Amino acid sequence: MPRTTKNDVPTAPAAPRVISGRVVRTGGLSLRVQGRAVAVTALLVVLLVVVMGITLTTGDFPLTVGEVVGALTGNGSGAADFVVNTLRMPRILTAVFVGAALAVSGAILQSLTRNSLGSPDIIGFTNGSAVGALVVIIVLHGSMTQIALGALVGGLATALAVHLLLIGRGLQGFRLVVIGIGVSALLLAANSYLITRATFQEAQEAQAWLIGSLGNRLWMHANAIGIAVAVLLPPAFLLTRRLAMVEMGDITAMALGVNVARTRTILLVISVALAAFATAVTGPIWFIALAAPQVVRRLTGSSAPALLSSALMGALLLALSDLVVQRVFAPALLPVGTATGAIGGLYLIWLLITESRKSRA
Repeated sequence: MPRTTKNDVPTAPAAPRVISGRVVRTGGLSLRVQGRAVAVTALLVVLLVVVMGITLTTGDFPLTVGEVVGALTGNGSGAADFVVNTLRMPRILTAVFVGAALAVSGAILQSLTRNSLGSPDIIGFTNGSAVGALVVIIVLHGSMTQIALGALVGGLATALAVHLLLIGRGLQGFRLVVIGIGVSALLLAANSYLITRATFQEAQEAQAWLIGSLGNRLWMHANAIGIAVAVLLPPAFLLTRRLAMVEMGDITAMALGVNVARTRTILLVISVALAAFATAVTGPIWFIALAAPQVVRRLTGSSAPALLSSALMGALLLALSDLVVQRVFAPALLPVGTATGAIGGLYLIWLLITESRKSRA
């Protein structure tokens, strides 16, 4: 019998999923391929390349595709090389890597909690990173590198605090989301307090960081988040099958040979690290982690987590949002966090209404 407590409902096995697709076998390995998921993934790759191409070729200094290719291969003019390799390429790569990191972080949390509201910005990990950054900005008067390190430490410390509050209670249902929302509210109050204690210049710097921006991002930012993504995404992708089993329910997952506690811990650490590194590089960028995985599930029609497609969707949403704020609102220099916040707020309202209708049905 599943273990229960006074306030808990027994965790029953989820209804079996109807799995469709074609099985491809190579040697001793077999892989189930779903045509719709493959098509969506391919489309996302194409759209991402198109958005990156538009970003690199348009702006105050328009370039042709040939000039961009020449600059990237070291055969371009001095002006084209500066515009592409110093101004535009680091920014677009940072957007791609940060969007992918946030989307995969959100996809993992939503699967672990079996809740569409499970994302680092809702649960509080993003606010934790913000507290760490504000402490460095206002109290320690640190450099940009130290601000990024403070954001990383703040995000990880918040995750540890949430984990300690959940010891012995598990991650079923709304428990993690509810505790995370409470922790997020406390951290938001801490952010407000720190800003009120700051000088005018420090408050301006802190507020600019809190909005989330890709402006003035250099190769060191792109390299930092690129390395984090290269290290953290492969193990997340390798654990996708176990993540899908855990999402089906603890009893079902254990019956299939999955060490549920260990799998949850590893995936939670990966999710928190991805969100913390992304926030450390750009500041808090809201709703990418919340929206990207849900949009992918609706496009692919799959109930299982699709981490690769989620990563591509997150990269596309953030790159497209940054392109819009750069080109549509020029010459105003709007941070990308304003675009994702506006779009994400509308999405959150729609998601809450949809979930409310489902619960009444």
